[in-house]
Amino acid sequence: MVVKENIHIHSKHALLKLSPSDGSLLPPAEPGQFVEVKVEGEPKTYLRRPISINYIDRDKNELWLLVQQVGAGTSRMSEMQSGSIINIIYPLGKGFSLPAEKNGKVLLVGGGVGVAPLLYWGAELKRQGYSPEFLLGAKSDKDLLQKSEFEAIAKTYYTTEDGSEGEKGFVTNHTLWQKEKYDKLYCCGPRPMMLAVAKMATRLCLDCEVSLENEMACGLGACLCCVENTIKGNVCVCKEGPVFNIKELQWLI
Repeated sequence: MVVKENIHIHSKHALLKLSPSDGSLLPPAEPGQFVEVKVEGEPKTYLRRPISINYIDRDKNELWLLVQQVGAGTSRMSEMQSGSIINIIYPLGKGFSLPAEKNGKVLLVGGGVGVAPLLYWGAELKRQGYSPEFLLGAKSDKDLLQKSEFEAIAKTYYTTEDGSEGEKGFVTNHTLWQKEKYDKLYCCGPRPMMLAVAKMATRLCLDCEVSLENEMACGLGACLCCVENTIKGNVCVCKEGPVFNIKELQWLI
């Protein structure tokens, strides 16, 4: 892939827009799937880095990756310039599943960089005639990512821990839980947040899918770094997920 554009949307986040370097069309990819990136020129990164598919722009033949700088590998990725060549394996894993009811309301809940796969999923839900809404949480207004992109797709609610945007608190504290009725939830973010949303979904008897962020070093089910305990036993998140229905997980909720 070739880097068409690298947009620094936050001090710790970069949006890479990629296209096939040979000019070919992007292959089909489901919202919720991910890529494995080989980081060149960084001696500390022996293994590929898993990154969620943030969005696919078919008109421009672009694949978007929202990258958070958390170590040498992702920092190197965030520094890539337009024209740089990047080696990726994709699409990997299993994505989100459609709601059972076409006329139902669905809520997509994200926290931090966990909002990344929800942008593509929200756009796809809207394209297929569903009515998605977003609930996004962060520490402060400065930490909310891709606000204009989410708002262009559907109604978007916010929570921030300091109250600088939307309602103060966590996503599970938002008053929309008392005001609105949803038929299905989708969630991605820090595990404590996903656990809290899963408990909320269970209490409200809502179907809920979560996108796990376990360490996935190979993406192919070989290294066993990403094993998760489920009702079927231990499975590799990179192969059986990263998206799971909460009923499949042993979260004791």
